Amino acid sequence: MSKILIVDDEPHIRYLLELTLEELEDDGAELLFAENGAIALEIIRAEQPQLVLLDVMMPEMDGFTVCDTVKNELAMKDIYIVLLTAKGQELDRNKGEAAGADLYMTKPFNPDDVLELARKILNI
Repeated sequence: MSKILIVDDEPHIRYLLELTLEELEDDGAELLFAENGAIALEIIRAEQPQLVLLDVMMPEMDGFTVCDTVKNELAMKDIYIVLLTAKGQELDRNKGEAAGADLYMTKPFNPDDVLELARKILNI
């Protein structure tokens, strides 16, 4: 079963992503949710999702730190991490790349693009 972890401290963004991706549940994907980076890291360790949609600016642990921990410390290179953020500066993109992010997507994002990306990554 494919697993997608949605991580954002804003409930409305988590809900928008849930509505965007819920049709993938019919194809066997499971949606998981976290409202901060610390919880996200626990879920990633336990569930090993194939795709993580990760906000950057969050309480407790930011998305850069989560991504760096997953990709570089835990060496979970097969988990596809998309950083979703309002921070679109080149410096932030470079920081995301250094942390090991597979893709950097700025908010506001097109839900259709997120759905298409998820289908591609999960081969659905």
